[in-house]
Amino acid sequence: MTNKILTFCVLLLSGMIAQAQDTDDYIAEHAAYAQGLMHDHKIPASVILAVAIHESAAGNSRIAQHLNNHFGVKGPNNNAEIHSSYRDYVNADESYSHFVEIMETREPFNNLFGKYDQYDYKGWTYGIRRCGYAHSRSWASQVIGLIKKYELYQYDERPEGYEEPVYAAPVHRRAKNRRKTKIYTVKSGDNLNIIAKKKGTNVKALMQKNGIKKANLKPGQKIKY
Repeated sequence: MTNKILTFCVLLLSGMIAQAQDTDDYIAEHAAYAQGLMHDHKIPASVILAVAIHESAAGNSRIAQHLNNHFGVKGPNNNAEIHSSYRDYVNADESYSHFVEIMETREPFNNLFGKYDQYDYKGWTYGIRRCGYAHSRSWASQVIGLIKKYELYQYDERPEGYEEPVYAAPVHRRAKNRRKTKIYTVKSGDNLNIIAKKKGTNVKALMQKNGIKKANLKPGQKIKY
């Protein structure tokens, strides 16, 4: 009896482990189909695979398991096992094909085809991110990281001697436009008008930034500008 229970536990544990698909196995399973889409539509196979790995946790996410949704595409579904806002597919291949269809038919994604070739995985990844596919600022770097980690660029069939374009790391608008607050120490004879002229601003801006309601200043007072 004890041996039967032990055997059952081993089989159950083996089944649970088998459910979690390894990333290398996931790539081996879907690489050929991704390459076929690349041949027909000129989107790098590396990008297709990396986005799928990222969005589906290499096929282990709930929506990949129950809905065959590997790209996080939202829409209606008829699945009774889970309640989800993500659409369902007949199989993984249909999900892959729909991702490429989105790139080809929806603006502004369809503008990327005229900018990047099938070998430029960085250009495509940054472009897809800029077009609004994902809200996370780190999405593109995470996808590119997967391409490099698993050497997915090998599926892009790059010609010999191909020179990979160099892209500067994207600068986020908020960070670019953020201005550091500086401090000015009031001297004898200073007033807000004098300080504003010295620092290239105006009296109203100084008063608002410092919460000043009266224009009276004292030597040694700290003024933000």
